Amino acid sequence: LLRSMQQAVYTSGNAGHFGLAYPAYTHFTSPIRPYPDLLVHRVIKGILTGKRYLLDASKMDVPMPTKRPGRAAPVNPATASTDTERWDVVGAHCSANERRADEASRDVEAWLKCRYMREHLGEEFAGTVSAVTSFGLFVLLDALYVEGLIHITELGGEYYRFEEVRQELRGERTGIRFATGTRVQIQVSRVDLDGRKIDFRLVSPRSDEAKLVARAFRDKAGDKAGLPPAAPATAVEALDQVRRADREAKRDTKASRSGRAVARPVKAAKQASGKPVGKPAGKTGGEPRTKKRR
Repeated sequence: LLRSMQQAVYTSGNAGHFGLAYPAYTHFTSPIRPYPDLLVHRVIKGILTGKRYLLDASKMDVPMPTKRPGRAAPVNPATASTDTERWDVVGAHCSANERRADEASRDVEAWLKCRYMREHLGEEFAGTVSAVTSFGLFVLLDALYVEGLIHITELGGEYYRFEEVRQELRGERTGIRFATGTRVQIQVSRVDLDGRKIDFRLVSPRSDEAKLVARAFRDKAGDKAGLPPAAPATAVEALDQVRRADREAKRDTKASRSGRAVARPVKAAKQASGKPVGKPAGKTGGEPRTKKRR
């Protein structure tokens, strides 16, 4: 939720706090922002002693801040002359350093997670889908606060369509769905320590969808080898094949009634041999068949 909102920055004008609904806000006891707190302490000390704390020119020896989208152009530290401009320069510098510190912390944390998971290659864990993209699923493990990616190629022999509105991947053949909150069982397949990436392989989705994924794997393997699909392993799969055969037969009947040609194996065999295809030919070779005497 916090990352979806606009990041807070330090400015000379007190615009309040959106999350706390305060018309004015600052902090001076934050354990992770020591330098901004030090500046606020100096201002408070000046007020308590009846003085005013002013930023001198030495505080302006900072790099030029970059312009952020949706915000006004930053003040050039070299030309900052008024007190307001100098506070804006210091605020932009503190905001930039805060982001750098956060990025460094996340990078170190990601490296430590990768180093730990490298010792668990091949092991299986239970997890929950935390994010869905067009290229795969991000899964957060239950036992560990570790997140990894299941690439879309690791989801079985199925073509998945990404629905951005629903934030889910849906299989066109099996209808299996993966959305945020889906429970999965994964296996740690690869760890890239330099790239700070962890890859998972899907072991099994929800129990009611595991058979669909397994069937997609078998069908894809049969198609690649030029073989017919595997025989049904359960009564549910057999019933599904019967229903598909009935639908195909109905389509053929409807097409023949409308006058469209329907290719059939029997007609193809007749055209190839030039002879009508009827009863199978007699048995050739071996002992001749004799009539049974009464």
